[in-house]
Parts: sequence; structure tokens; C-alpha cells
Amino acid sequence: MKTLEELNLVDDFLVNSLTSHKIYGEQSARYILECILHRQIGKLTVVPQRFFCGENIETHGIRLDVYLDEENGEIFDIEPDQNDGKEEIVSLPRRVRFYHAKIDAGNLTAGDTYGSLRNVIVIFITTYDPFGLNRMVYTIKNCCIEVPELEYEDGAQTIFLYTRGREGNPPEELKQLLHYMEHSSIENASTENLKKLHRMVTAVKRDGEVGLAYMKSFEREERIRRQGEEEGKKEGLEEGIIKLSRKLGKEDTEILSLLQEELQIDEEQAKLILEKYQ
Repeated sequence: MKTLEELNLVDDFLVNSLTSHKIYGEQSARYILECILHRQIGKLTVVPQRFFCGENIETHGIRLDVYLDEENGEIFDIEPDQNDGKEEIVSLPRRVRFYHAKIDAGNLTAGDTYGSLRNVIVIFITTYDPFGLNRMVYTIKNCCIEVPELEYEDGAQTIFLYTRGREGNPPEELKQLLHYMEHSSIENASTENLKKLHRMVTAVKRDGEVGLAYMKSFEREERIRRQGEEEGKKEGLEEGIIKLSRKLGKEDTEILSLLQEELQIDEEQAKLILEKYQ
């Protein structure tokens, strides 16, 4: 795990800490949004790691990295993402579809008309190319297949920003911002605005409360990792006992006794494990 000093703005912890900071939060979030969208942004309320729960324990919820609510304006979600596994990239459009659905559902209260739904812009900032065309900017909106020029404004928009993209003609300031976000050092703060942003980033990294929160997140991740390793070892032992026993021609009653003895569990627990590998 990186030290706090080594984090860049494509790391969700740092971008969360920056945009939610009591001094620099709204200012930094506004600069990032204005640079991406090329327009002025109004007063912002920043909600770091906004949760939208599932309808019940059996349905999926989401945790948004940086949820931004513009006063009398739009809703924004900024998602720095470095999950470049093949499966994650393929499912990214459906992930975004679900994000839009949950944000919309959370902002339409009983009695409101559908016309009162606010515009929502979901912004993914990635260190991988989500669509393989080497573009820095991919802007996605719904449209009519048969009549592409037909105006279809449903208020939903998604922007994918690939930090290393070369195709297209994005504004120079956006290119520099995205390069800085992936490599957040003073050497890459090439404009006055980025130097100002870098001073904010540096101050946040030196904030004692942020450092404490990072240490707690590190300890939590380490605990989860250790638990995962222990569970993996246990499952490997369970499977090994059962496979070896069957290879040796042992009956289920003998396997149950062996599971109880080796794992120090009762008969009911042993039966559940045996059923899992039937």
C-alpha cells in the first residue's frame, strides 16, 4: 500500500480527502469540474463517498466517490478508477447505467413529477482506455438510432476521461489536469491553476486528520486482506480433506469425522462443508 505522500488524484482516498476538505473542498471540486466541463459551476455541496443503499438486503447498493450537488443546478459524480481488469472494463457501461439509476431514484421524492428530475453527469477518470480508441474524452448521451440528429434530452450524461489518451482535440488545460491527476507532483503542475491545486493537495496530505483517516483505512484493508487469506486457507484445507478422502475411498461418515477432528468443528458444521463440495 502506498504512503499518503505517494498518492495521486486518481486514488479515490486522496480525491475524496481533497474535495471534502473543510478548507479546500469546494474550491478544488469546482476547479476540477470547470476544467472538465469548460463552464462555470455554481455553489457546490460535496458529499464524499455518498451511499445509495439497495431496496432491501438482497439488492445492490453503490458508494459514489465524489458526489457533488450544485445549488439550483446539476448533480455530478466523479469516479477516479484504476480497475483495469478485462471484466471490469467490459461491464463499465452497465456499471454507469446502474449509477445513473440509483442517483435518479435517490433524487425523485414522492409526489414529484418526472420533469423535476435533475440533470446528472457521471464522470469517470481512468488510467486505462475504456473503449480502446486512445481518446482522452468519451462523452456519452442517449440518442435515437434511426434519427441521430433527433434531440433527445433526458438529462443523463456520462464522460469518460482517459488520462493517457491522445486522439481527439481536448482543451490543453484538461490535458494538463488529467496528466497531473495521474502524476500529482509539483513538476507536473504546469499552469498557475495547477500550482494552486497542488498547494491544496500538499496541504491536505499534511493535514493530521487526513493522515489519521488514511492510517485507519490502511489498517482496515490489512484486516480484510488477512481475513481473506485465512478464509482461503480454511477453504483450501476443507477441499483438500474431502478430495483426498474420496480418492482413498472413504465413506461420508469417515469424512465427517475427519473434518470435525481437523477443523475443530461440530457435526452440523462438517455436514454443511461436505454438502458444499458434493
